[in-house]
Amino acid sequence: MSGLEGRLLLQALPGRVSWIHEQLDSVRGGLVISGPSSLNTVRTLREDGFAGLVLADPALYTEQAATEDEPFPTDGQLSFGDPLENAVADQLGRGASTALTPTGYLRQGDLDALMAAARQVQALDHPRVIFAVPVDVAWLRGDAVKRLISVLHAVSGAKALMLGGQIDPLARFPEAVGNLVRIVRQVPGVALLRTDLAAFGALAHGAAFTAFGTTSGLRHIVPPPQPAKTSRNGGPNSPHVLVPDLMAFFLGRKIADRYASTQPPLCSCAACQGRGLDTFATMSEQKAAAAHNAAALTGWARQLDAVVASQRAGWWQRRCQRAIDHYDVVNAAIEQPGAFTPPPQLLRWAQLPVPAPEQTRTPPTTGGDGGRAERA
Repeated sequence: MSGLEGRLLLQALPGRVSWIHEQLDSVRGGLVISGPSSLNTVRTLREDGFAGLVLADPALYTEQAATEDEPFPTDGQLSFGDPLENAVADQLGRGASTALTPTGYLRQGDLDALMAAARQVQALDHPRVIFAVPVDVAWLRGDAVKRLISVLHAVSGAKALMLGGQIDPLARFPEAVGNLVRIVRQVPGVALLRTDLAAFGALAHGAAFTAFGTTSGLRHIVPPPQPAKTSRNGGPNSPHVLVPDLMAFFLGRKIADRYASTQPPLCSCAACQGRGLDTFATMSEQKAAAAHNAAALTGWARQLDAVVASQRAGWWQRRCQRAIDHYDVVNAAIEQPGAFTPPPQLLRWAQLPVPAPEQTRTPPTTGGDGGRAERA
């Protein structure tokens, strides 16, 4: 996997790469650049001397769904030849460390499209190709997860899951987090891209590598052609800021308002170096907030990397539980009950049973030839 193993990558839009560039860890990190101009951005980075690990993600799955006849849709431009082979050659030719397949969005239950994509990737058999698997989160529900495991297990090499659903896909139903971990533990080479806290949870449970989205839109996929929904707090009027002790993002304006009458938390990350988290209250602080978020996440990755592999799942669960307990402490300190509330996904990671250290990957529960997986 070209040195990807165990890394936490940062997934960013082309125009924001420079905001987080200095916070990258050359040993444990790297970049996934997403969007229509991702290929040009990778080429520019290489021309400017960037030698780090970088992937290009044109993100066609945000615009088009995969079908059995066309699992790898094109970007609408007239082209000749095989779309998969063209995309791989284009990414590697621009300087990407490894190529991501241009898979369309895999709608709930569309097993035919999933298997068609898997067959073509397996037939390509390219050592520098990662099978991108942008699935609706409903694939993590009921018997669908068995079929997904079966198909993924039949594809050699790295597989990169990305989850679709509004706002926070892993908060949609109770078994989502547990079934994500089930996939990670049962299928060799599974990674998780375009995600949030799950980047660390998946790594802790043995994922090959992960990528944390640096903006809210890059922490999940909005199923095409749906418009993106916003939280009850509405659209941002200030940057999203990671509060490390609470393990969650909040608008900078909200943090400033909540701490208006008391001492705000100070951040010791490499970007902040003691700066108060109440100072990201306006959109003029976007770049500084992005640097803070990236630096804090990189710090977490270093801490996780220092934990023995067999103990990482327990370490992650305890860390999540400590963050949940800290909400009451913070709300009491600012004398505002309920001012901050933990996100549902954080609660689910804290409640997830930790497997025994000696537990290893197990084979899938259904047959896995990639072309005759069990159907409903």
